[in-house]
Amino acid sequence: MQKVQDYIQSNKDRFLKELLELLSIPSVSADPAYKLDVERTAASVANSLTKAGADKVEICPTAGYPIVYGEKIIDANKPTVLVYGHYDVQPPDPLDLWESGPFEPVIKKTEVHPDGAIFARGSCDDKGQMFMHVKAFEAMMATDSLPCNVKFMIEGEEEVGSDNLGIFCQSNKEKLACDVVLISDTSIIANDSPSITTGLRGLSYVEVEVVGPNRDLHSGVYGGAVANPINVLSEMIASMQDENFHITIPGFYDDVEEVSKEERVEMNKAPFNLEHYKKDLGIAEVRGEAGFTTQERISIRPTLDVNGIWGGYTGEGAKTVLPSKAFAKISMRLVPNQNSHKITKLFEDYFNSIAPASVKVKVRPHHGGEPVVTPTNTPEYKAAHMAMEKTFGKSPIPKREGGSIPIVALFEDVLGVKSVLMGFGLDSDSIHSPNEHYGLFNYYKGIETIPYYYKYYAEIKE
Repeated sequence: MQKVQDYIQSNKDRFLKELLELLSIPSVSADPAYKLDVERTAASVANSLTKAGADKVEICPTAGYPIVYGEKIIDANKPTVLVYGHYDVQPPDPLDLWESGPFEPVIKKTEVHPDGAIFARGSCDDKGQMFMHVKAFEAMMATDSLPCNVKFMIEGEEEVGSDNLGIFCQSNKEKLACDVVLISDTSIIANDSPSITTGLRGLSYVEVEVVGPNRDLHSGVYGGAVANPINVLSEMIASMQDENFHITIPGFYDDVEEVSKEERVEMNKAPFNLEHYKKDLGIAEVRGEAGFTTQERISIRPTLDVNGIWGGYTGEGAKTVLPSKAFAKISMRLVPNQNSHKITKLFEDYFNSIAPASVKVKVRPHHGGEPVVTPTNTPEYKAAHMAMEKTFGKSPIPKREGGSIPIVALFEDVLGVKSVLMGFGLDSDSIHSPNEHYGLFNYYKGIETIPYYYKYYAEIKE
């Protein structure tokens, strides 16, 4: 392992340069205008895998964006790790809130990242974290130190729901056969408090439309006599939570896992400073479901949030219009035992039931995913624990995260294997927001840690 670590140290500058080049390609999967750039990113990832030493590198077409596959099989009798990541990124909007170009990566020092952080869209989610695996693999290959088999599956549609990944997995079970899926698309508690994600919330994502009059109207001539779709939509959304921020959709909580008091006590022992949390977000107070702490609200409780709302006139100046239509995008984060399809149907039925006769409504389901909890007593988890303990110098804390990675449940269903969620980002890295960034400490720490995962996993499985 010393040869691996020496190789990493002597190539750190190049590893950073290559990541910056990857981050400069605007691989926004949600916007068709970036189609060629997304495909160009897939080609760049494939090229990086080939240079690192992978065999059978392919850019596999799907009905959407391609999946990059590569492998290195050293011994059919040794365990196989399947590395999953994604090369697509969120849209950069709103552009005016970026301090530097979202696809013009720059390195700046911050209070949290005194050694510097890479500011660019995708730096943490997930190009930076995915690329750690490519560079760690390169270091093991260059020093003849790879202790088990490895396969890579890097997709380009994670940020739009991974619609074609399930089809690809079903059609390529033999190719993807493995003992564990290793994913770095999550976070640690802090740079001095390593952690391993043991649970993720699921997701139900919908778009709603409220239609009033058959055309936009003059708000003076018609205001007060005709229902305003924006007002109606706002009232409907507001009614979906009560004064305790409890979601009012009938049946919404029927299947929610009730976490034991003992586990809640342990969960709240994780390092967390509420004042620092509020200061970082620029807020005076937190708010959420009554009876639960902030740590619990973002991990073991379901939510309903408006992700976008629009309608009427939003241009410069004033236009006194009573709009014909209003729209909103709404996401619901789900916890163990909840099912995304069931929740989507409950939402749709309730939304239709509370609509006044003065408007017509539509609900358009988008993508969803199921919640997961991963065990902490498996060889796969133990290897991750040992690897992080080795490089951080302290034992990592198991924790649940509030985000969703729908493919974790997919891998278990289709490939029959568990995933290990060994991420290195921070919750404060502004993923999905302007000024997304990823610490140099975190990038390099990931590259240093991943080879130890392979080492310990191979030893435990012998």
